[in-house]
Amino acid sequence: MSNSRTRAVTGRPIQRSATTPIWVACEVIDMSLDVEDLLKIVLLLVVVLITLEIVGMVIDGIAWLLGPFRPLLGLIIVVLIVLWLLDRI
Repeated sequence: MSNSRTRAVTGRPIQRSATTPIWVACEVIDMSLDVEDLLKIVLLLVVVLITLEIVGMVIDGIAWLLGPFRPLLGLIIVVLIVLWLLDRI
């Protein structure tokens, strides 16, 4: 390391040891999380999981009813999205 980088403001070399703190320009952020906030996050994740399970069951039921028309349904959805993006709908 060059002397210009290891010199303090006074011009003397910095004596580093294993216990010398390294100061980094950053903001100290309090990362503590309350138990109630954590429980709200877990509850939200459980609600999302249950919702996805229900939506999956509904989609499976519709797919079973459609049978061989499932690829056609996917094609119709893709065409509708493309038309929406092109402002044709």
